Amino acid sequence: MKVIEMRKTGEPEALTLTERAVPALSSPTGLLVRLKAAGINPVDTKLRARGVLVPDGLPAVLGCDGAGVVEAVGERVSRFKPGDPVWFCHGGLGGPEGNYAEYALVDEGIAQPKPRTLDFIHAAAAPLVLITAWEALYDHADLAEGKRVLIHAGAGGVGHVAIQLARLAGARVCTTVSNPRKAELVRALGAKCVINYQEEDLVAAVMDWTGGKGVDMALDTVGPAVFAQTVPAMAYRGNLVTILQPGPDQDWKEVRGRNLRISFEWMLAPMLREQPAARAHQGEILRRCAQWIDSGELRIQVSETFPLKQVAVAHNRIEAGHTEGKLVLTME
Repeated sequence: MKVIEMRKTGEPEALTLTERAVPALSSPTGLLVRLKAAGINPVDTKLRARGVLVPDGLPAVLGCDGAGVVEAVGERVSRFKPGDPVWFCHGGLGGPEGNYAEYALVDEGIAQPKPRTLDFIHAAAAPLVLITAWEALYDHADLAEGKRVLIHAGAGGVGHVAIQLARLAGARVCTTVSNPRKAELVRALGAKCVINYQEEDLVAAVMDWTGGKGVDMALDTVGPAVFAQTVPAMAYRGNLVTILQPGPDQDWKEVRGRNLRISFEWMLAPMLREQPAARAHQGEILRRCAQWIDSGELRIQVSETFPLKQVAVAHNRIEAGHTEGKLVLTME
């Protein structure tokens, strides 16, 4: 099978197309999946540049998100049979092999039936961002009907699904974008207030939208500078969730003064730390999201696809920033 190997850290060109044997089933609850597509996430580019998260994890196959067709099943598998379409988030951190490949092994407890209305490209784009947004909004922040939420980078991978999940909870959504084209996209997804951060002051715009109260919850998907800018836009006792580190220079005085709840969301932690209950919960998230996708209430935005051999081009594209939705590798 064709596979993309990461043999050392470095630039995108460090990713090498090579041939390997198709992996053999070794677990009685395992699935051998013939992959049709693999999602590309910013974590992939960080692992490539800085190193994988498992000691002695090289050579590695990156790619946490996958979608494909079950080719073979272990003797104790009860939920799937050969020919079933599945989607999942598994591997790609330097331990279990990821999905930049034509085949992958995944346990039946982690895979979920692919939404029937999604093609494999859009299914492969979705798991990591759906789980991240769900856990940030629902698990960390207890987002509820009528709450006002600020979602940064609303046209991005996590952002565009977070807008929709917040809307489905009955929340009112404010989001940030960098240009009018992205503003049009996020309004179509349900954002009620759109702030072009290139032209507007974030705090002033949020306070104008909330009548001076600030937002009840915010999701930072960008990093330290945006985290710091968001604090004064928060309501008293608000929830500020970040998927990144705030940075060593963060001034916590205003955070304390507003009695904010700060939460960190990293959906890959249950895989890295082997937390089966948390992984089962993530599977339930995908099952619930599949229902919304199939009912037309939740959509996945894919901006570009690349054949497997062009993975370096895809990594360069995502590192350049300002993509809309997701980038995806295809196996065919």
